[in-house]
Amino acid sequence: RGLELLEAPGRRKAPPGLQQGRDGPRAAGAARRRKAAPEPRRNKATVKGRVVKSAIEEYHKKKAVNHLRANLQYMLKGRFVANKTITEQVLAQNRGRKSKDQPPKKAAKKKPEGTVFTEEDFRKFEREYFGRP
Repeated sequence: RGLELLEAPGRRKAPPGLQQGRDGPRAAGAARRRKAAPEPRRNKATVKGRVVKSAIEEYHKKKAVNHLRANLQYMLKGRFVANKTITEQVLAQNRGRKSKDQPPKKAAKKKPEGTVFTEEDFRKFEREYFGRP
């Protein structure tokens, strides 16, 4: 009250709704920010004594390995050979039903056209037809 008396006559306090200062709406956010100011702390994401992994080593670990050579040696080493009909049955079971999955039709092997008659038959026919001995 004493300060109000000593205050200059032109200056008055603003109404309580328009006051700004520590009690304003921004003050609480600023106090929170000040309270949670980043202090030098230990990074929780790291572990003490952790070894950094090489990206190249990780890539080589997860890279697919080609077992073709070892599998071929294993298959060729065996002495048991499956029956041809059994092999065909297994392949037919694993084949799809679409036309693109079907193997090409094998053309039937044509036998070379030969005659039913022998050379002796031709000579005999010659003698009978032309009258030669």
